[in-house]
Amino acid sequence: MLIQTRPDPSPSAHDRVYRGLRTRIMHGEIPPGQSLTLRGIGKDYGVSMTPAREAVRRLVAEGALSLSASGRVATPDLSNDRIEELAALRALIEVELASRALPRAHIALIDRLQAINTLISHMVEQQDGSGYIRANLEFHRTLYLRAQAPAMLAMAETVWLQLGPTMRKLYGRMRRREAPQYHRLIIAALKAGDEPGLRLAVRSDVTQGLRMLLT
Repeated sequence: MLIQTRPDPSPSAHDRVYRGLRTRIMHGEIPPGQSLTLRGIGKDYGVSMTPAREAVRRLVAEGALSLSASGRVATPDLSNDRIEELAALRALIEVELASRALPRAHIALIDRLQAINTLISHMVEQQDGSGYIRANLEFHRTLYLRAQAPAMLAMAETVWLQLGPTMRKLYGRMRRREAPQYHRLIIAALKAGDEPGLRLAVRSDVTQGLRMLLT
């Protein structure tokens, strides 16, 4: 007789917490240096301490959260050196992704990027910092998916994750009134098939803002 057993709910619960918290961090919904507790995470997602602990462990491994010797869990408050390092990684990885995407940049992709840029302008008008970061990352991810380089895109997303809280801090300092000018240059370069222009626009877009945070 085959005995039916219920699947262990822990893996799905852990994955739900991990993905939810990861998205919040990447989109800048949690400021840099903010402490998190397993009890608080569990309450937010309606789970026990075990899936909350496992989600935190994974996020610490990805650099999205820091864990001190005393056991304090927090979003990272990045040093200038760390910001420079991550900005350099963005420039290297994302310029290459954009370059690889260029031969596959069809009209539908360009139209989609223009639509996302309109959404970014709306988020700026609404002064929605997290919405701005979310739409900005969607702009880049939509372009980079055309590169068909999943390992490279995963590396880029790990950098975005580590920079999430810092990007929210940057948004507050920049006081944007319109979508990034470099997005228009990226779209123009895609339309023209201009690889040097595309590489320059992407490099400028992913590094210029972060330099404002260096003191």
